[in-house]
Amino acid sequence: MPDPANLPADSRRALARFSDHLAARNASPRTAVEYRRAVTEFLAFLAARGVSWEDPDRATVRAYLASLADRGLSASAVGVRLSAIRSMYRQAMRQGILDTDPLVGVRTPRKPARLPRVLSPGQAATLVEGPRLAPDSALRSRDAALLELLYATGMRISELATLTLDALDLGHRRLRVLGKGNKERDLLFGRPAATSLGSYLTRGRPELAAHGSGTPAVFLNARGGALTARGARMVVERWARATGVPVGTSPHTLRHSFATHLLEGGADLRTVQELLGHASPATTQIYTHLSDAALRSAYRSAHPRATHDG
Repeated sequence: MPDPANLPADSRRALARFSDHLAARNASPRTAVEYRRAVTEFLAFLAARGVSWEDPDRATVRAYLASLADRGLSASAVGVRLSAIRSMYRQAMRQGILDTDPLVGVRTPRKPARLPRVLSPGQAATLVEGPRLAPDSALRSRDAALLELLYATGMRISELATLTLDALDLGHRRLRVLGKGNKERDLLFGRPAATSLGSYLTRGRPELAAHGSGTPAVFLNARGGALTARGARMVVERWARATGVPVGTSPHTLRHSFATHLLEGGADLRTVQELLGHASPATTQIYTHLSDAALRSAYRSAHPRATHDG
C-alpha cells in the first residue's frame, strides 16, 4: 500500500475523514483495512497524475480500473475497491465537502458467469451404474434407484427427499414433485430408472421400512425413516468417490448434466425449462452455453479443417 504520508495534503485529509467514518460505523477490522488500502491506492493514483481527488475525470478513473486489470485482479477484487472508493465519495457528499459524486455512472465489472459442472454421458453412466458393482443389499438397491432417478429426471435433491409413494406412477414411468414456490410438475423417466426403482420398491424399501414407523417417503435411511436431502447428497458424493467421476460431483451436477444432455440430444429450451421447473427461460439459458461449448469442442476435434490456419 502506498504511504499515506506521501499523499497531497488535501488527499490525506480526505483519507483521514474516511478512516474516521469507518471507525464511527464500527466497520470490521478487515473491512476497515481493505477499504483504507483501496482508497489510499486510488488517491495515490490520482496524485501521480496530478488529478485532484475531488474531481477525477472519467478517463482517469478508466485508467485506474485498467491498471487493476493489468495487475490481474479479479472482477470481485475490483468491485471491492470501487465499493470502498464510492463509500469515500458518498461520505464526502454527506459532509458537504463535495456537491457531486465523480464516480456516478462508473460500472462495477461483472463477475464472469460460472458455468456449472457437467458430466459427460459416459461419466454419468459410470456414476449411476456404480451400485450394480456392489454386493446386493437394501441400501445398494436404494442407492441405485436414487442415482438413476436423479439423472433421469433432473429433479432437485430437495424434491427427491420429499418424494412420496403416492406421487409415483411406475407403470407409466412418471412422477410428480413439489418444487419451488409449492408448484407441482410431472417428470418422466426411462426404463433403466424404472427397473432400478421397481427393484428397490419390491425388495429394498420393504426391508428398510421394517425398521421404521411407516413414513410414505420413497427413499428411506437405514433406520427406516425418510432420507433427508443431506443424506441423499451424501449418497451421491459417496458413489462419486467410489466410481472415480470428477471430484466435486454432487446431486446438482446430475441435474446440470440432465439438462445439458437433453439439449445436446435435440430437446428445445422450453421443454428443458418445464422439466427443471424454472420459472423463467433465462435461468435455463445457461445450458445452451454449455451445449454450444460441447458442439464447438466436438467440431474442433472432428472436422479435418476446424483448426486449419490456411
